[in-house]
Amino acid sequence: MADPLTRDDLKTAVVIPAYNEAETIGELVRRARRHADVCVVDDASTDGTGALAESNGCTHCVRHQTNTHIAGGILSGFRWALGAGYDRCVTMDAGLSHDPDGIPAFMRHGRADLVLGYRAARDNVPWYRQGLSWGANRLMNLALPGQFWPGRGAGLRDATSGYRMYSRRAMQLLVDAQMQSRTFDFHIEALAYIYRAGFTIEEEPIRYAFTNSSLRPTIVVDALKTCGRIWVTELR
Repeated sequence: MADPLTRDDLKTAVVIPAYNEAETIGELVRRARRHADVCVVDDASTDGTGALAESNGCTHCVRHQTNTHIAGGILSGFRWALGAGYDRCVTMDAGLSHDPDGIPAFMRHGRADLVLGYRAARDNVPWYRQGLSWGANRLMNLALPGQFWPGRGAGLRDATSGYRMYSRRAMQLLVDAQMQSRTFDFHIEALAYIYRAGFTIEEEPIRYAFTNSSLRPTIVVDALKTCGRIWVTELR
């Protein structure tokens, strides 16, 4: 049964981009479905991820013929949600790094355009990942308003977290934008578009569990390039 504190007139979906997540997708879908409809974007998996998502009760499964990475997966989920009349979407990791029982807390933020899940508690996160997250957050807080001096900047506690909730107009903004990101840098580019559009941004504490890592040096380089582009240019 849905949490009575989250009952409102807003239609909510959970969008989960997934590539070869057969080990976790079934449990994730079952737990997320307790709180909202679920759209899994099977990003050309070869291990039966899409079939497992469907057999475990996902509301809809988008199937990609080629791998489009996080950016393509989330945007495909947004296009489906917009077409199906949803008012907001929660995005989360397919590997159970994000606790699906935290979904109702996001939904309590009502009509906020973006709710960022900030990692208030971390389980088994290696020191180097914590350091990367800290550094990336500091850089993005300066890049969002285009500041070059150390300071509070945008004042966000976790600019790189992928556990989020987007409003309908935020989803439409990103679907229509000329986004250049492909991997994890999608999260910071999406935040930049929403921040600079003047949309409302709120934050929600989450627990983050380190389960596996697909972080490669090229992904870090992509994120740094995207952060630099955001810092010095207008987004279109």
